[in-house]
Amino acid sequence: MGSVEEHISMTEGAVRMDSGEKRLNELGYKQELRREMTFFKTLAITFCSIAVFSGTHLYGPSLRYAGPASLIWGWVVVTFFTWFVGIALAEICSSFPTTGSLYFWTAHLAGPRWGPFASWCCAWLEAIGMIFGIGAQAYSGSQALQMIILLSTGTNKGGGYFAPRSVFLCMYMGLTIIWAILNTFALNVIAYLSIISIWWQVIGGLVVVIMLPLVAPTTQSASYVFTHFETAPEATGVSSKPYAVILSVLLSNYSLYGFDTAAHLTEETKGADKTGPMAILSSIGIVSVFGWAYFLALTFCIRDQSYLYDPNNETAGALVPAQIIYDAFYGRYQSSTGAIVFLCIIWGSYFFCGLSVTASAARVVYALSRDKGIPFSHFWRRIHPKHKVPTNAVWLCAAIGIIIGLPILKIDVIFTAIISINTIGWVGGYAVPIFARLVMDEENFKPGPFYLGRARRPICLVAFLWICYTCSAFLLPTLYPIKWSTFNYAPVALGGALTVILLWWFLDARKWFKGPVRDIDIQNGDI
Repeated sequence: MGSVEEHISMTEGAVRMDSGEKRLNELGYKQELRREMTFFKTLAITFCSIAVFSGTHLYGPSLRYAGPASLIWGWVVVTFFTWFVGIALAEICSSFPTTGSLYFWTAHLAGPRWGPFASWCCAWLEAIGMIFGIGAQAYSGSQALQMIILLSTGTNKGGGYFAPRSVFLCMYMGLTIIWAILNTFALNVIAYLSIISIWWQVIGGLVVVIMLPLVAPTTQSASYVFTHFETAPEATGVSSKPYAVILSVLLSNYSLYGFDTAAHLTEETKGADKTGPMAILSSIGIVSVFGWAYFLALTFCIRDQSYLYDPNNETAGALVPAQIIYDAFYGRYQSSTGAIVFLCIIWGSYFFCGLSVTASAARVVYALSRDKGIPFSHFWRRIHPKHKVPTNAVWLCAAIGIIIGLPILKIDVIFTAIISINTIGWVGGYAVPIFARLVMDEENFKPGPFYLGRARRPICLVAFLWICYTCSAFLLPTLYPIKWSTFNYAPVALGGALTVILLWWFLDARKWFKGPVRDIDIQNGDI
C-alpha cells in the first residue's frame, strides 16, 4: 500500500514539475538556481539588455558616414535580417532551456565528434562578448552622465564642467561596481528593477519620440530624413560610398542584439521552453519599433548637421544626440533643463541595460564553470546560499570589465574596440549553434513547443550569413588614414584572444573538456 501511495505521490510530483525543469533534468542537469521568473520578468530583463537608446553613442558617427537616409533605412534592413537570427535561436532555446544556452546548444547540435570543440569556441566567444558588453554599457552610461553634468553646469560654451579622462574612468568603474553589487542579490531584485526599466524605456521612449519633434522650433523635411545621402570623406577619410553605407549601418547592427538574454535565464524561468522563445521574439519586436522611432525623432530635429560635430558647440561635439536635444529645447525655451531631463532618461536606459548584461555575463561564466571550462571553475561556479545567484561569477565579470576600461586614460579609440569585440563575440556566438542546427540531421533534434519544421534550413542559412556579415563589418577600420590614433584595435585584441583560446584547446583543453557535464543521470532519459 505504501509503495502505491509513494508511486502516486511521485506521479503527482512529476505532473507538477515545471516543463522547463523537466527538460533540464532530461538534459542531465539538476535544478540549482531558483525558478521563479515569469514571462514578463524575463522579457523585462531581455528588453533591458537590448535597450531602446543603446545606439545613442553611435548615432553621430553613423550619420556622418552616409547621411540620414542610410542610417534610417539601414535600421529597417538590419531589423529584417535580425528576425531570422531571433527565430532560429528561439527554436533552439525551446528545445534546450538551459543557462549555458548558446554553447550548451552547440555541444548537443554538433554531435559527439565536433560538439566539444564547437562548444568550447562558442562558450568563449559568448563570454568575451558578454563581458565586453558590460564595458560598452559602462562607457555609454559614463558618456551620457558626462553630458548631463556639462549641460547642468553651463554647457561647453558657458564654462560648464566637461569630465576629464580620469573622472570619466571613475564614472565607468563606479557603474560597473554598482551593477555587480546589485547582481549579488536575488535575481528577483534584478527582475523588479528590470520591470521598472521596461516602463522607464517604454514611457521614456514615448516621451522622447513624441515630445522632441514638438519641442524643436524647426524640423527637417521628410525628403531630408528618408532620401538625403551625404558622405563626409574630409572628416572620416572614407570616400567609397558602399563602404560608407556599411559603416553607417553599424549603429543598427550593434543596437539590435542582446535578445539571447532570455536564454541565459531559462533555468530561473517558469515554463522556459515556451517563455524563452516568446521573450526573445517579443524583445526584438519592441526594440525594433521603438528604436526606429527614436532615431527618426532625432533625425527630424537636426538643426545644422555640420554644427553637431563642432568641438566648440555646447556639448563639445562629444555626443551628437545630446546636441540635437539641446538645440531643440534651447531653441524653444532658451533653457537646457529639458535636454538634461531627456539625457537622464537615456542614461537610465544605459544603467538598466548594464545591469541586465552583467546578469547575463555572470550566468554564462557560471554555466561554463559548471562544465569545468574555466580555470578555478570550482570557485566561479559557487552559488550564494541565500540568494541563489552566482556571486563569484558576477564579480569576475565586473573585474574584467573594469580592466578593459583602463585604456580610457590614454587611448581615444578604446570605445570602438570595446563595442566591436562586444558585438563580434556576442553575435559570433549566435553563429555556432545556428550553423550546427543548419547542418545536423533532423532526426537527432528533439523539438520544443516552438518548432520551425521544414523552414529551419532557409531561416538558419540566412541568419548564419547575416551574422558573418555583421562580424566582418565590425572588423573594418572606421577612420582613414589609419594611424595609431584611428586604428580599430578590435581585430588585434580579438585575434590575440582567439589564438590563445585555440592554442589552449589543441595543447590541453581537448584532453579534458568534453562539453556540458551532466550532474544527474536520468534513467531512460531522452536527450
